[in-house]
Amino acid sequence: MKRKEIFSWIKSIIIACILAFVVREYVLAPIVVNGKSMMPTLKNNEHIILNEMGKNKVDNIKRFDIIVFHATKEKDYIKRVIGLPGDHIEYRKDKLYINGKKYEEPYLDQYKKEIVIGPLTEDFKLEDYTGSETVPEGQLFVMGDNRKNSLDSRSPRVGTISVDKIVGKAKLAYWPLKEFQWIK
Repeated sequence: MKRKEIFSWIKSIIIACILAFVVREYVLAPIVVNGKSMMPTLKNNEHIILNEMGKNKVDNIKRFDIIVFHATKEKDYIKRVIGLPGDHIEYRKDKLYINGKKYEEPYLDQYKKEIVIGPLTEDFKLEDYTGSETVPEGQLFVMGDNRKNSLDSRSPRVGTISVDKIVGKAKLAYWPLKEFQWIK
């Protein structure tokens, strides 16, 4: 009887390890935010969980999702999706217009109140930064919430993001505990 029980425990531990590996490798991934480009939504050194399911399909990415993507071979960035393929992006007087329609950005409201000088987001049109009137097919236009201090699609070093460079979507901030939140 003891031998059967020991075998059962070993089998359970092996299955648990395999499941943990699969979930960690293909479904959920913990990462640490590095930098202040997503403030006030996410802060430097905040720990978050990414959902990696369906990460490379445009159909699974929605406007205003927060994603992590490979910016270089060595570095990943975390930014908010502003423009989807085919979108024309424009900011006028600190307001976002996509394909001529005004969009609210409630995640920026508190930050805008704290700004003393000028708008949070300068006026621009997509073509000012990319040379294209619309976001190309298979690409995304991304920006950090800390618009005055974010290296994002407005920079020629970053530009629009290829969907195949996406690591995952941010879903949960869990550390420090006082910052615990579902990410919207």
